[in-house]
Amino acid sequence: AVIAMIARAFTGQNPFVIWGNGEQIRNWTYVDDIVSGTIRAAELIENGIAINLGTMERTRVIDAAREVLRYTGHKAEIELQPEMPTGPMNRVADNSLAKRLLGWEPQIKFLDGLHRAIDWYFSMKDRAQVALVLDQLLTKRTSSRTVSPPEMNAVAQ
Repeated sequence: AVIAMIARAFTGQNPFVIWGNGEQIRNWTYVDDIVSGTIRAAELIENGIAINLGTMERTRVIDAAREVLRYTGHKAEIELQPEMPTGPMNRVADNSLAKRLLGWEPQIKFLDGLHRAIDWYFSMKDRAQVALVLDQLLTKRTSSRTVSPPEMNAVAQ
């Protein structure tokens, strides 16, 4: 969801569409933290036990969207679409088992990770190409399968 918000700001989408009422709670975790936790799990867990890797930092979807707009300088009206699917109202991973078994805790706070992700996205992506495929990738899914990067490139050409 956060990358979709970043892509919407990157392409200048207005209105800035948010599915649901924006009150959904999430705990987005920066990719470096997920990678470090996954590596520690691969090294230390031998019995296949499932663990959660997450920040336990609660962020409302509307607050994440507002921060994306603020940080990117994109001036857009936020349009809430409460009739659209949102998933659970509260999705926050309990990482206490990861702390106990792996000694792992996330190092990057949500806002820092969000700003890093925005900076990376804006420096690495081509605005015209993203704009060409964004709507299709976000809203016009015709199957439940994931679109792979080669398919994204084919759609963009």
